[in-house]
Amino acid sequence: MFNITPMVRNLLIINVVVFLLQINGVISLETFALHYFGSELFRPIQLFTHMFMHGGWSHLFSNMFSLFIFGPMLERFWGPQRFLAFYLITGLGASLLYSGVRAYELNGLESETATYMVNPEPMAFYNYMEEHYNGRYNTEFAVEFRRSPDNPTYIEESKEAVRYVFEQVFNSPMLGASGAVFGILMAFGLLFPNLELFLIFLPIPIKAKYFVLLYGGYELYAGFNRVPGDNVAHFAHLGGMLFAYILVRMWQRNDYRNF
Repeated sequence: MFNITPMVRNLLIINVVVFLLQINGVISLETFALHYFGSELFRPIQLFTHMFMHGGWSHLFSNMFSLFIFGPMLERFWGPQRFLAFYLITGLGASLLYSGVRAYELNGLESETATYMVNPEPMAFYNYMEEHYNGRYNTEFAVEFRRSPDNPTYIEESKEAVRYVFEQVFNSPMLGASGAVFGILMAFGLLFPNLELFLIFLPIPIKAKYFVLLYGGYELYAGFNRVPGDNVAHFAHLGGMLFAYILVRMWQRNDYRNF
């Protein structure tokens, strides 16, 4: 009924099975999601295993739907072995770029945390929590701390809260097939640039090359202008697209020479 290719089907099955094992506690985010290189939770195998894990049903569906729609044409064009190599390489490239950006961000966070420990004061505490804590913190404590900024108990509590947030951010993992999927979108736009796509959220068809350009531009904007609470790994998406561009151009050049 569905015109799906073998490798795409296998990837879909693997991702769904891994997610079911994940939500049933058979495999853990702590072990297989990608952690920062400097974290004690980091393992090299996570550079690959993270791309088969997901943060929820909607996350899984969006990635697998894109793989299902765009993957088969690429597999028919390249063959299953090259398509699988492309999927894994772009997923790895996404994790490497993300990790590089993450190292830069965490270096700044580490410096900001150390500064607060030396000079803990209410406004700095408020700004730190607003920028780095995605959950709901005790605003009543923040008000009381502002009223009594020299209270040693409040100062120590604020330090504990900042340490907690730092550890949470430092050890928060990245997971999902999005890097490889964005690589697939980039390859699709490069190899079939004038193919018109009919998207649910657009009333008119759009050529693949423009769709990829708009999507990439949005990810670049969102990556540099992140809002509080945005947990999307935009630079992983960009990493997948960047490595996809390099890989497709390299393969095109080599195939042309062999021809």
